[in-house]
Amino acid sequence: MKHVLEVDSVQKYFEHKLVLSDVYLKCETGDIIGLLGRNGSGKSTLLKILFGIVPADYKFVRIDGKLKQKNSELLQEISYLPQDNFIPKSFSVKKSIRLSISKEEHSNFCDDPMIQSILDKNISHLSGGELRYLEIKLVLFNPTKFALLDEPYNGLAPVMAEKVNQLIRENAKHKGVIITDHNYRNVINVSTKLILMETGKTRFLNDKEELIERGYLREGML
Repeated sequence: MKHVLEVDSVQKYFEHKLVLSDVYLKCETGDIIGLLGRNGSGKSTLLKILFGIVPADYKFVRIDGKLKQKNSELLQEISYLPQDNFIPKSFSVKKSIRLSISKEEHSNFCDDPMIQSILDKNISHLSGGELRYLEIKLVLFNPTKFALLDEPYNGLAPVMAEKVNQLIRENAKHKGVIITDHNYRNVINVSTKLILMETGKTRFLNDKEELIERGYLREGML
């Protein structure tokens, strides 16, 4: 069954400056939406508003046609990967998995060479790439209908970024995913749809070449 997340009429002011202006976004199960735009275009702010951790001056969020007005309702439907690491350094990998993943999903989650290689470590002993991979997988395994990933490729080597993209593709079969990251190549590579944020608005693109036409990328950068 397809699920649909729709965000409409989002407005956000920061100190009297309009950051998001009448934003519209639609994400369905199976979609991997890449959200691109220059620094300060409001990408991370939009994800935080969607998740309910930053208030908007105005917004409509509908999931499967039902208006969601309470943050507690959004938390049941949407999971979120913040830019910064969120697992406490004092935790072991096993503890972080135990607290986040249901018993039914535990063996499925751990049946992964990458996870197997870190299973007996503490969070403080993981490399940046290992920790990011674990965090992304925990967020994607959350039983929500949608996942928001803010800077998932932060500090990742190309090999690790490709592992993360495989993880995203696998999980997008049963949920909708929205990604924003400065590494536009990884975002373009994994996304099934692209949105460019300009002057506080969202523009749905027909193909990646539009990123050049609209001046976000220069010739030869794709």
